[in-house]
Amino acid sequence: MDKDKNLAVLIDADNIPANHVKEMMEEIAKYGNPTIKRIYGDWTKPHLGKWKNVLLEHAINPIQQYGYTTGKNATDSAMIIDAMDVLYSGKVDGFCIVSSDSDFTRLATRLREAGLMVIGMGEKKTPDPFIVACDKFIYVEILQRDVVETKEKPGQRKEVDKVSPKLVRLIAGTISDLEDEDGWAFLGDVGNLLQKKQPNFDARNYGFPKLTPLINSLENFEVQERENQNGKYKLVFVRNK
Repeated sequence: MDKDKNLAVLIDADNIPANHVKEMMEEIAKYGNPTIKRIYGDWTKPHLGKWKNVLLEHAINPIQQYGYTTGKNATDSAMIIDAMDVLYSGKVDGFCIVSSDSDFTRLATRLREAGLMVIGMGEKKTPDPFIVACDKFIYVEILQRDVVETKEKPGQRKEVDKVSPKLVRLIAGTISDLEDEDGWAFLGDVGNLLQKKQPNFDARNYGFPKLTPLINSLENFEVQERENQNGKYKLVFVRNK
């Protein structure tokens, strides 16, 4: 992650929940500096009132977009036009598109074609085409779980995705793609390649804070820690059993 990257954060108020905006912005900050923060919607509509209390707190600029035609979403068009203007300004290194709407699939593809990083953020109902069009896609439900986790009673189970055989095969295949002659692969490289293969891959989806404990929980893999001569942190390697 390059936290020096300047990011444009464009939020679709019609297709994303207003809850946990603080956690959303903290997550985005992991990937860069959000120098442009805009949220789009028809602010004359009562259902968007829940956003208004958090906009000033997080310095998010509301963009008014009236719905010109019943049943048509003018917000999407406004976001896309603004995104292209920002792209051609050359002021940012990447975008964060916050929406669960597949209408932004082509936009994400176009921004990546221009060489910019694209992070998507939305609910689990987000269609696959938009997810795979991004470099990385983060489910807002993950962020919500992080918040409520501290409020859970001892022994209370969180709702997380199950590790499927398909995921195990994906991890195993990725290790095979990167392994050395002895079958070992650096876990950091494995994580990066997993992200490229499946943009919505995130260990937090399965109840683990990082990739290492997720791998450790699976009997299909062997994990080895090695001393790092250039730093204080140990290097983690993994191979298929």
